[in-house]
Amino acid sequence: MPLSFRTEARDAGERLDHYLAAQMQSQSRARLQAWIKEGLVLVDGAAAKPSTTLRGGETIEVTPANPPPLKAEPEDAPIEILYEDAAVIAVNKPAGLVVHAGAGAHSGTLVNRLVHHFQTLSQVGGELRPGIVHRLDRGTSGVMLVARNDAAHRALAAQFSGRTTEKTYLALVEGHVKAESGRIAKPITRDPVHRTRMTARLDHGREALTDYRVLRRFEKFTYLEVRIGTGRTHQIRAHFAAIGHPVAGDKLYGARPAERIFLHAWRIRFDSPATGDRVTVEAPLPEELKQWLEKLL
Repeated sequence: MPLSFRTEARDAGERLDHYLAAQMQSQSRARLQAWIKEGLVLVDGAAAKPSTTLRGGETIEVTPANPPPLKAEPEDAPIEILYEDAAVIAVNKPAGLVVHAGAGAHSGTLVNRLVHHFQTLSQVGGELRPGIVHRLDRGTSGVMLVARNDAAHRALAAQFSGRTTEKTYLALVEGHVKAESGRIAKPITRDPVHRTRMTARLDHGREALTDYRVLRRFEKFTYLEVRIGTGRTHQIRAHFAAIGHPVAGDKLYGARPAERIFLHAWRIRFDSPATGDRVTVEAPLPEELKQWLEKLL
């Protein structure tokens, strides 16, 4: 049932999310901001932004959403397992599947599938992210590692932070990449204007290393093998956009839109916490990406 508030003259100049946080102290500011972004908060009958500045005298209507679950619930949906041992499961994540719960996504995630198929997973990341050591963007397909227990999780996390894992992607980018191989070492930070994306066009941010080599050239595209030495958010997407070659289909970073972006986590190498062996796992290129390449011939 909607809640209604009437702002006063003394509220003029205050942000909408700050005002609601004061009025609804049982709700976190993050949850209130999510409601605003989801259109569940109306100011004088119209949707607004969390940063909307109040003038005083507005009528604010809030339709509270059901709170998200406190833990990931199992959902019976398929998972393609590429490798497993006593410590690790490697799965092939399809494009379009969200890895774990977040704002606006509390079901239908990879984690929901994992907790259905496996009785125990690591809890280091919390009950909403069991087993998740690293992640892939929603639009990216390919191999992901999942930890079966806390010890495996910590061991894998140490390998990621120590950069001893090898992560190799296949990417199709717009335009003609001049060099046959190269490195992009531009720092990455949140785009100050477009907050849903990252940028490597500024002189500051977190260190990020991306190495690439050309696999094939087409008239308007270049097909690349890409290795990342760091795991920054949207790293490959932001790096290639910064040098004028956005990933094909990546509308967010300036490419012409397509059914999906052409970015696939093809191979990962790591030391298994269970055996100590160096393990290589590969996820075959999805059929839709194979067909995309064939159309370019």
